[in-house]
Amino acid sequence: METQLERAPLSHGKGTTFLRTCFNGLNALSGVGILSIPFALSQGGWLSLTFLFLVAILCWYTGLLLLRCMDASPLIKTYPDIGELAFGRKGRAVICVFMYLELYLVAVEFLILEGDNLDKLFPNQEFKLGHSKIGGRQGFVLLASLVVLPTTWLRSLGALAYLSVGGVLASIILVLCVLWVGAVDGVGFDGEGTLLNWSGIPTTISLFAFCYCGHAVFPTLCNSMKDRSQFSKVLLVCFLTSTATYGSMAALGYLMYGEHLKSQVTLNLPIRKMSSKIAICTTLINPLTKYAVIINPIATALEETCPLRDSRPISMLVRTVIVVSTAIVALVIPFFGYVMAFTGSFLSVTVSILLPCFCYLKIDRGLKKSRIEIGVIVGIILVGLFVGVVGTYSSLKQIMENLRK
Repeated sequence: METQLERAPLSHGKGTTFLRTCFNGLNALSGVGILSIPFALSQGGWLSLTFLFLVAILCWYTGLLLLRCMDASPLIKTYPDIGELAFGRKGRAVICVFMYLELYLVAVEFLILEGDNLDKLFPNQEFKLGHSKIGGRQGFVLLASLVVLPTTWLRSLGALAYLSVGGVLASIILVLCVLWVGAVDGVGFDGEGTLLNWSGIPTTISLFAFCYCGHAVFPTLCNSMKDRSQFSKVLLVCFLTSTATYGSMAALGYLMYGEHLKSQVTLNLPIRKMSSKIAICTTLINPLTKYAVIINPIATALEETCPLRDSRPISMLVRTVIVVSTAIVALVIPFFGYVMAFTGSFLSVTVSILLPCFCYLKIDRGLKKSRIEIGVIVGIILVGLFVGVVGTYSSLKQIMENLRK
């Protein structure tokens, strides 16, 4: 019986340009992590900032490994295709479970973020739904879901690139607004910080890993390009730019609020200042521009299982169901920061660090590799396993402790 990979048609470029692919890639990498990055630094101390650069380098390298895996077969279109080429149907199933769960939880985090920040901007609001009243945060989550829904109906990554431009600009504006709050609006940069806090390192690295969880989207972006050979340059541009943005935001937030940082830096900002309102509004725009890119691989996979896979109404129905389900989960999950840490340590580390290494070693085992390259990849696997186990245990422990309160 032939596999899904064997049945797949040859993938031809969809015509997405280098610049548009860069915007899509940056949009995938520069997610809600930019809000939690100062909190991550506050948990580990100033020296933990070196882990941000280390995680960035590891994830950039594993992104290149995915590209090499794709070069092994013209039939590969998606990340699960890579898993199937490496380990058969079991490999596809494992990657699908981790990848789609990761993307799904990121989409959920987007809606939680919308609810939290709208509730801060418009406190004590209530919504009437029939004879029932809905609290402000819950109502804002539902409102955000309705706003984001039409963007998910766009199937072309070339069209989504226009949304991605808005997402990238929103991240830059957010950093500038936080800088303005500290330099001009009187908050200052006198926040006390520690040099290193070992007990907070697991949370710090888990959140850093979450910031670079774009690997599930990389194969889709690569195949959308007019010239796939340029994708390695796209990766370099995306990781350099996003790391500069993350590092700047982490340092600014920690200098401003020190150990008092909340899980989202916008929740620390003085609400009466215009710069704070701009920052929060920008934060609200950011997830709305990224949501469609993040859920696109999930929707595409579900659509391919339908008999009428090319039907526009079916596509819209599938994407609508995804939005509705993420809204429901967002209303149930109580903890933004700890859920993000769990996603980073368990899912992001697996999808972005471990699985690319395992797939590459399996697919290219017939080729001669230098001992140095094999040693580097094995070292990355060991680091990933350690971070995944320790970070997952730490985040689950924190979630359980807060549930008991």
